Amino acid sequence: MGGPKQQKTVVENINVPGYKTRVNSDKYNAMRQAMIKLLPLKSPGLNQNQIREGVKHYLDGTLFPGGAKAGWWAKTVQLDLEAKGVLIRETTKPLRWHLKKNQN
Repeated sequence: MGGPKQQKTVVENINVPGYKTRVNSDKYNAMRQAMIKLLPLKSPGLNQNQIREGVKHYLDGTLFPGGAKAGWWAKTVQLDLEAKGVLIRETTKPLRWHLKKNQN
């Protein structure tokens, strides 16, 4: 019937307060670590395109072969980390994000 049960992580969405969903923990954690390595601690941060492309250099090819679905995962993790106060959304156009100090 199915393979081994996958671990799930609950994620939030800064744009929809109170909304939570569960996603694959391995992919979430890999993307979270990639974003923590990539994003600066102060302004100016990185825009969505820079994040989407930049994280690919830090991702495990077995979880994200050829960067597959990296854009979706980057946005999901960005919204979650922002909801949890780990990322700061700058009031720029285009939007940019940077890490809140003391995050790892």
